[in-house]
Amino acid sequence: MPIAEVNGIKLHYEEHPSQAGGYPVVFAHAFAGTTEMWKPQVPVFSRRYRFIIYDARGHGRSESPPSVDSYSADIVVEDLYQLLRSLNIAKAVVGGLSTGGYQSLRFYLRHPEMVTALVLMGTGPGYRNPEHMAEWNRKQEKRARLLETAGIAAFADEPGSRGILTYTPRELLLKQNLLGLAHMARKVIGQHDTEVIEHLAEIKVPTLVVAGADDTAFLAAASYMAKTIPGARNVVIPKAGHAMNLDNPAAFNEAVLGFLDSLKLT
Repeated sequence: MPIAEVNGIKLHYEEHPSQAGGYPVVFAHAFAGTTEMWKPQVPVFSRRYRFIIYDARGHGRSESPPSVDSYSADIVVEDLYQLLRSLNIAKAVVGGLSTGGYQSLRFYLRHPEMVTALVLMGTGPGYRNPEHMAEWNRKQEKRARLLETAGIAAFADEPGSRGILTYTPRELLLKQNLLGLAHMARKVIGQHDTEVIEHLAEIKVPTLVVAGADDTAFLAAASYMAKTIPGARNVVIPKAGHAMNLDNPAAFNEAVLGFLDSLKLT
């Protein structure tokens, strides 16, 4: 079980290189997910690329610091930066699903020199409207308090967690660190600035935006990002919801590999 000591914590990661080594492609999972959610991609992507996945802090087999001050959007970005540096990776294709996609955008803003291309899956750029941001943050605070007061089991059974259960089986969700998830919901998923959405038009790398056809909560955000990021491609995966990589892996893999192959990475 590879563990990297980065940014003051132990981070679990997996590296699946092609036989020839391959160009680095790193994907970040969704909230309450783990590396397990990329199972349908590992055997396919690793044939051509050096496919790297990891458990974010507060998740899975990575460390979950007890202090809320150990969590923020930029701290999570720094985790990935230090992970890539520890693996001697100077540039990579960076992508993620849901929260992982938002963090990929933020990673680009902090370290554009390390990003060859972006793959944004079932995600959005955050909110510009203060009222919408406040409402989103109230939902994350409610989620965090449920975890802290009622525990993982109650969170897993809550109707709002049904989407999470599409990519994290209940038995795996119950093994997660409740305090880590609560801190992530409050400090990382919660929106605390408008930096990402304000800088979309300044992205200068090839970008693929992917959404599931049935993921109605993110279709508009995907369309907005594809129109705002210069030259971005927008692909809608049929017969798929939020976890489109699991719902329709064949179509998802074809779309992402087509994009990666078009970059002619060396």
